[in-house]
Amino acid sequence: MDLEIQQRVKDLAEKHGAENVVVVLGGAEAEASGLSAETVVLGDPTYAGPLAGVALNLAVYHVVEPEIKDECDATIYDEQCGMMEMVLEVDSIIEEVKAIRDQKE
Repeated sequence: MDLEIQQRVKDLAEKHGAENVVVVLGGAEAEASGLSAETVVLGDPTYAGPLAGVALNLAVYHVVEPEIKDECDATIYDEQCGMMEMVLEVDSIIEEVKAIRDQKE
């Protein structure tokens, strides 16, 4: 997650309250999705960005997780994400993001 996005997420959490912000990731790899999830939940693990040492404890999901997929119009989801789901390691991505979500303080 680049520094500009970290700052935007931090600003939104401060403006609206962490309990009112949900981060939806779309990364193609489990490890990258896990790092992004860790950044918005526990703080930037690289200690390089605005979220270094800042645990926002935000709700975070990947777009392929059932909690998000079920909230989307099925036709639009299939158009926008269906092909992606066929080539991604969906179970690994879900496992990685859920593991971080389960660490929320």
